[in-house]
Amino acid sequence: MSDALPPCPECAESYTYEQGALLVCPMCGHEWTAAAAEDAADAGDTVIKDSVGNPLADGDTATIAKDLKVKGAGGVVKVGTKVKGIRLITDGVGDHDIDATVPGFGRMQLKSSVVKKVL
Repeated sequence: MSDALPPCPECAESYTYEQGALLVCPMCGHEWTAAAAEDAADAGDTVIKDSVGNPLADGDTATIAKDLKVKGAGGVVKVGTKVKGIRLITDGVGDHDIDATVPGFGRMQLKSSVVKKVL
């Protein structure tokens, strides 16, 4: 960590100071750890891209780029199935980073590598 303390994540004031293991903002009273500040900075750098490299955002519409076998449902999501209103997630199962409602199957998590953004 550098000598300069990060600004407060709540009010963005630069008057933070150290109090033991915590960083404290005297303006709003928010307390946080230096590790939490670094994790928040790293999380902001993550851009989720589709199978061809287009950046995805919450609310986008995407199509399925390859047939997907669905475990437990006994079916296959076909290529070209349009999925509207996707939601990007960071706590998905394995490397699944999209939460969406797939027509005919309901709510499920998808990998960004199997969808293509509709431009």
